[in-house]
Amino acid sequence: MAHRTVELLAVGAGPANLALAVALEELAPELAGRTLVVEREENVVWQRGMLLPDALSQVSFLKDLVTMRNPRSGFSFLSFLQARGRLDAFVNLGSWVPYRSEISEYLQWVADSLEQVSVAYGRDVTSVTPVYGSGGELTGWNVALADGDTIGCRYLVIGAGRDAHVPAVFEGLPAERVIHSTEYLQRIASVQADRPLRVTVVGGAQSAAELFGAALRDLPGCRPTMIMRSIGLNGYESSKFTNELFYASFVDDFYEAAPDARRQLLAEMHRANYGGLAPATLDSLYRQFYQDRRDGIGRLGMITMSDVTGAATDGDDIVLTLGDRRTGATGELRTDLVLLGTGFDQAMPRMVRDLGAGLGLDGLRVSRNYRLELGRPATGALYLQGVNEATHGIADSLLSVLAARSAEITEDILAHRTEHPAGDREPALATA
Repeated sequence: MAHRTVELLAVGAGPANLALAVALEELAPELAGRTLVVEREENVVWQRGMLLPDALSQVSFLKDLVTMRNPRSGFSFLSFLQARGRLDAFVNLGSWVPYRSEISEYLQWVADSLEQVSVAYGRDVTSVTPVYGSGGELTGWNVALADGDTIGCRYLVIGAGRDAHVPAVFEGLPAERVIHSTEYLQRIASVQADRPLRVTVVGGAQSAAELFGAALRDLPGCRPTMIMRSIGLNGYESSKFTNELFYASFVDDFYEAAPDARRQLLAEMHRANYGGLAPATLDSLYRQFYQDRRDGIGRLGMITMSDVTGAATDGDDIVLTLGDRRTGATGELRTDLVLLGTGFDQAMPRMVRDLGAGLGLDGLRVSRNYRLELGRPATGALYLQGVNEATHGIADSLLSVLAARSAEITEDILAHRTEHPAGDREPALATA
């Protein structure tokens, strides 16, 4: 086991912490040289489980890690295209939205291009413990890794994303028969497709629709059925007026709003991000159903306004109990494989909840600048990225606000260091 100390440790090398790394290099180079980003995987891959060949990003390429903060940055998506020799071709493509795989490639390029912030791969964080000074003030954090090593830091930024939402009804099924969208690509190759599998896709939004299409491609001869609670599939709410709520400047308005207004805004914005499909996906899926019906094949199924109220095994079958929301009647659906397009748990990630419990906090609240409110004297601090929709708005988990948010966190850390200058004596970052 080994221990090392850095001043700032960021958990997760996803878009949020890579945007922070860029902001540190451009706005606080001295702190950047004392910063480490740890990533549990061996590389940077965006939306690893759903990095499907033709999947498109849903946001403009200008909403990269830096352009909305610093259009002249050498870390922009356009700089990446230029470095890869694809700028002309991308411009000629005439699209505002890149392929999802291209965004993933861009993120790895950014990680490789950092000159002062270090990135360490294969470093899985298992726990975080607060460290206290002789006067009882919180001075930093001790972070344990899966291999037994530990890292001490004064500032901790958690940007590892939310936990996958697996409805409790499915938890008793054999693990090999249930695949959440976050694990689809990692696990689908191990599914035996030597017979026409009955595949059930649970969910009624973009990830479920993508799982449905992926199953048709990856499991030849399968018979997929979608189950959803809604009356049918809908497109994203994407009016230009609605999209103004994704501006970084709207975070102030949302943060200052009354609790009831926040809840209304989140509910009305649900279809702008979670409750809909991209127009191209919706059109393609409908055409597939149309052709299936036209040819009289009956291979594709869709069950609307239904809840999965039970799930059990019966021999080789998985038996799902369905409750019809229109009539109250119940029925059964037998299937071989369940694919979950059920999104993410809206609660704080388990790591953060455990940390809050260890600190004795009765709730997890962050400041406007994303700093966890510790409720005690502290010369260390913890920041949360991508999990603050309830206080910072629906764009918090998206690419849209990354550039601005990274600057706000950087500036808050710099102000905190000025207020508590003892942290400047922390050891410099060792080689990652």
